[in-house]
Amino acid sequence: MRPAHVALAALVAAVWGVNFVVIEIGLDHFPPLLFSALRFLVAALPAVFLVGRPTVAWKWIVGVGLALGVAKFGLLFTGMDLGAPAGLSSLILQIQAVFTALFAFLALGERPGKVKIAGMAVALAGIGVAAVDEGASGPLVGFALCVAAAACWGVSNVLTRKAAPPDALNFMVWVSTVPVLPLLALSLLLEGPERDLEALRGLDRTGVGVVVYCAWVVTVFGFGAWGWLLRRYPASSVAPFSLLVPVFGMSSAALFLDENVTPLRWCAAALLVGGVALTSLSRGRAAGAPVEGGALPVPVRGQAPVQTPDAESGAPARM
Repeated sequence: MRPAHVALAALVAAVWGVNFVVIEIGLDHFPPLLFSALRFLVAALPAVFLVGRPTVAWKWIVGVGLALGVAKFGLLFTGMDLGAPAGLSSLILQIQAVFTALFAFLALGERPGKVKIAGMAVALAGIGVAAVDEGASGPLVGFALCVAAAACWGVSNVLTRKAAPPDALNFMVWVSTVPVLPLLALSLLLEGPERDLEALRGLDRTGVGVVVYCAWVVTVFGFGAWGWLLRRYPASSVAPFSLLVPVFGMSSAALFLDENVTPLRWCAAALLVGGVALTSLSRGRAAGAPVEGGALPVPVRGQAPVQTPDAESGAPARM
């Protein structure tokens, strides 16, 4: 990769990592479900009028919109609102690579190789260490919701792989139209209209800023730049940069939110990032798709597939 493109990939990882700090700030201004709904509303408008018509069937847009927008982000924002630290949340979500590999095996018949299975075991050990650390210092409910969010992310990755969108930005913008109404309905039901109205009446520049950052910087710029890189370089060159997301997430949380990173959390980070690296980047058929820091791209129609050696036989595998 050219140095400028290396810098761009690192910038996208930084944008996605710092996003967890921005979410934490946003939760001081909005209830979690309302915040998530506003994020997708601003991501969809006015971009939906600029990206053209959807390039995949609506069933995939709706499926990913519900799994990613409603379930994953609803659980993540709620988990962080209940006390899951921003830095730890950025780390926990990387377990999505394990869920993606598991769901791809169940739904697509993609059998993981021995290295990938070992990586999954290492990553799960990291989650166990993180759970022990969080149980000693914070609420486990928020931690559990973040793990559930990672599982929903895995579901959306498999659906995205099945959809194989030829334009990642177009796909993400149209996906962003789906969660708005369901999240607003859930917010009214679970968080209450009084709380929602109070948050909207008290909207200030900080509140607007966090919504714009999550919508336009993270989603529109992040996915646009990531997709642009994936169209120019092999996945094996671009994907490793996503492993920087929890690095930026944990360091920015420590810097801006004064979050304490305990020795156990460093141990969990080493296990999780190492396990995710083995799971996502090992030889063989990949299962994941990048969604704000996911490790691997989906296959793109009309492009030559990336060739990687098969983990079991050494033969080229289509990814």
